[in-house]
Amino acid sequence: MAARLGLNRRTLISRSMIALLAVPTSRARAEPAVIKVGYLRWAVRRPTISLLDKPASDNGLAGARLAMSDNNTTGRFLNQQFDLLDVPIAAADDAAQALETLAQQGVGLIVTDVPAQSLLALSAAAAQHQVMLFDVGAPDDALRQEQCRANVIHVAPSRRMLTDALGQYLVWKKWTRWVLAYGAHPEDALLADAYRQTAKRFGARIVKEIQYKDTDGARQTDSGVVQTQQQMPVFTQGLPDYDVLVTADENEVFAGYLPYRTWDARPVVGSAGLRAVTWDPSSESWGGAQVQDRFIRMFHRRMTPLDMQAWTASRMIGEAANRSGTGDAATIVSFMKKPDFAVAAYKGEPLSIRDWDLQVRQPILLSDGRNVVSVSPQPGFLHQVTDLDTLGVDRPETKCKLS
Repeated sequence: MAARLGLNRRTLISRSMIALLAVPTSRARAEPAVIKVGYLRWAVRRPTISLLDKPASDNGLAGARLAMSDNNTTGRFLNQQFDLLDVPIAAADDAAQALETLAQQGVGLIVTDVPAQSLLALSAAAAQHQVMLFDVGAPDDALRQEQCRANVIHVAPSRRMLTDALGQYLVWKKWTRWVLAYGAHPEDALLADAYRQTAKRFGARIVKEIQYKDTDGARQTDSGVVQTQQQMPVFTQGLPDYDVLVTADENEVFAGYLPYRTWDARPVVGSAGLRAVTWDPSSESWGGAQVQDRFIRMFHRRMTPLDMQAWTASRMIGEAANRSGTGDAATIVSFMKKPDFAVAAYKGEPLSIRDWDLQVRQPILLSDGRNVVSVSPQPGFLHQVTDLDTLGVDRPETKCKLS
């Protein structure tokens, strides 16, 4: 019959398949669960001492995009789709209004790298819309203490976590006599105070404190090589005997000029020299080389700490969504807060959330800008739960009261 109609076997099979696809069936694949993730991105960038440190326009955003690609790789098998909505915020913009716009689009999970005061404003707006924020940019300890919020998960390490990571290494090296040099900006004062608490916690001694007075001049024109070479030795002259110069300079005003220019031949750490960071482009252990390669292929530059923090927040969302099998934001967050939840982040130990202040516990890399010198927690700094809790404010010390 088929031959008389001019049809061959292959034609019959093809038409049968088309007919089968056209028949409605309960077995047809459902539409994927769409998980929308917002990124409220601080578009204001501070000037840097070195042109090599000038941040890319997509700093942070690129890390989130890489993570969303990773999420969708797994999500395709689980019928989940992850969408990233990028919203840059300038200093004059209303961050709360930007959050409300995202919430109206069905976004319940928002990554953000805004400063502390803007984050508090976002938290108030987020509470009205049942939105969870993932802080990847604000290191303020107050946000994890007196000003902690139940709708903010801190992926960025606190200042105390960073200073404790560096302080552990200095104490392990028996470099326990510190000179603390700090800048004139409010952030510098907060960082300096974190170093004081770290020194007290681990038994180091700050033998002298010196403050660098910022003149607010134009950095590129007012700071020549000759002037800096004369100024920095004088700034560090006449100090008592010390092992290391610890610098607190978040606004990058002076610390970058100190290495090789101090009066005495001493190492510089903190905001220059040996630094505590969440990520370094030279990190290749625990699969670090692979994530770096993927990042470079996608964005044609190296991965920064902010990229890694945004990647981590976005991957936490993806991991919790994949494992819980849901696209509901509240269920994803609830799963993420479970004691057994963890996510790998190419740093040797899984990352999890502290239940007393919603800070993500994590190893901290110590980098000289070319290599990873060490990773904290350091050997010998022990904790009854996890050694990661030797970095930052521990449960018995916390002033956070989550409602």
